[in-house]
Amino acid sequence: MRVKNHYYCLIAGLPELIPDQTKLCFSPGEFREYLFEELKGTDLELVKTLYLPHDHKNLLILLQKKDEPFDTLGNYSSEFLEEALKEPEKLPEYLEKFIHAFRDESPLHEKLSWENQLTCEYYHHLTGLENKFLSEYFEFDWNLKNVMTGLVTRKHDRPLEGELIGEHALTKAISKSHARDFGIANDFPEVESLISIFEKTDLLEREKEIDLLKWKHIDQLNTFNYFTIEVILGHVLKTEMVDRWLQLDEETGRKMFNQLLDDLNNSFKFPKEFNINGRKG
Repeated sequence: MRVKNHYYCLIAGLPELIPDQTKLCFSPGEFREYLFEELKGTDLELVKTLYLPHDHKNLLILLQKKDEPFDTLGNYSSEFLEEALKEPEKLPEYLEKFIHAFRDESPLHEKLSWENQLTCEYYHHLTGLENKFLSEYFEFDWNLKNVMTGLVTRKHDRPLEGELIGEHALTKAISKSHARDFGIANDFPEVESLISIFEKTDLLEREKEIDLLKWKHIDQLNTFNYFTIEVILGHVLKTEMVDRWLQLDEETGRKMFNQLLDDLNNSFKFPKEFNINGRKG
């Protein structure tokens, strides 16, 4: 069993978290660069996995020859990805497999869009990792997305074919069951919360509640983690949520940002010289 590193100084040295009216005082890109400089080895690779969805977007742009801006939050530059298309083995194994499948026009998952196929491979990659926090969080996130898809298609009487991501017990239950909770309450108790959230008519409010459910799950998974990589991983996930809401809805973003501040203050004992609220101690 690998001995975990403890990041007392890194966590105490996180970029100063002071809201600047409508935006964070540090961008997600700046936070990413800070972590990339401070972390090494396996822990750095774990953090990088959280930025892979940005690489997915860029990879699809290149493969499908779309005229869209490059997402700079990914792990790889545009030049690197262009070269990697010629030598896919430079990329994680699931991306290499995806590139070959795309070029051979041989889908990895029948009836799924290429984007959903890539997402499915990503979830398989994450839930197969040895890091318990990442594997459990993304299994939760995977199930959450599929339940919401099931609720949407059921309400609008749309076919589920090609919509659910992955083939396992939960997706089979969603595709076959006519029960209100798809018969999965024992295996995925959060389904009741999702049903309540789905009944909200305000789409923004629905999105807020879903993100807060994810936020709560991160906290639950990290209940007994102190100053380890799992705390940093949770912070990355939360920071991306906050940034998304600052762009979509300032009030929600600021509320989530303040919650992020509270979480940090309650979780860590910072030295006096590091004043996270920007006030003199």
